[in-house]
Amino acid sequence: MTQTPYNAVMLIDDNEIDNLINQRIIESSGICKYIFTHTGGKSAIEFLKNAEKIAEVGNTSMLPDIIFLDIDMPLMDGFQFLDEFENLTERTKKFCRIVMLTSSINSRDVKKSKKYDNVKEYINKPLTKESLKSLSV
Repeated sequence: MTQTPYNAVMLIDDNEIDNLINQRIIESSGICKYIFTHTGGKSAIEFLKNAEKIAEVGNTSMLPDIIFLDIDMPLMDGFQFLDEFENLTERTKKFCRIVMLTSSINSRDVKKSKKYDNVKEYINKPLTKESLKSLSV
């Protein structure tokens, strides 16, 4: 990963404590200016749809460079989020890179995540400064 900070990062995890810890790790690493946190896939998709409208006028600052996505969430799990993400604009899909950040060690989840072009990495919780440094997105 380059030393150039990203503009924005998004965390999507139903566990608020995980979000808080991950937010602190990201803040202390200094890799981005903004962190958007969501406790569910539906609110994250709505946020991205609104960010797309802002991006239409040439301002991509609300679009996250990286989305850290949990798999196991109620209402809309990570894979359902990915299916909805596919319906967003090409600009958004090219701009946002997704990193699966999960406690799942199920090999089927790893394999399934690789079917999505926008998923660039799969890392296991907890997020660490080392795992942030080793990101290749």
